[in-house]
Amino acid sequence: MAEPQHSRIPMNRPCPGILRRLGAILYDSLVLCGLLSAATACILPFNGGEAIAPGQWAFPVYLVVVSFLFFGWFWTHGGQTLGMRAWRIRVISQSGAPLTWLQALARFFGALLSWSAAGIGYWWIAFSEEHNGWHDWLSRSRIVWMDSPT
Repeated sequence: MAEPQHSRIPMNRPCPGILRRLGAILYDSLVLCGLLSAATACILPFNGGEAIAPGQWAFPVYLVVVSFLFFGWFWTHGGQTLGMRAWRIRVISQSGAPLTWLQALARFFGALLSWSAAGIGYWWIAFSEEHNGWHDWLSRSRIVWMDSPT
């Protein structure tokens, strides 16, 4: 099935720097905290209303899946999370098309890798000529401005 013409973003849009991207991440982290709290509340009845026991492996896996579905849905359906929309940035594939679910998966786990390495994968954005982090490179995607910076 052919892609609609309006789904591609022109590749000549500038890439935002690290501060704008970190602003979107901060905004999204607040939304994600609320979502993870709601997701936890949804499974507590299945645990007899008790707190999740330490060392239980299924709960962290569940939260990672919920987190991926949150980001993956937004990235594959419009290319913007709520934080990205507020900061007027969008993620696109290198061709300008929306991300696929496979790219979203690579981006999500690339972002976890970027943070787990003391944030080096994110700070790379400040020094990269293309303003790309490790997760951008791994997912073959890039972040672009939606409005030209003034």
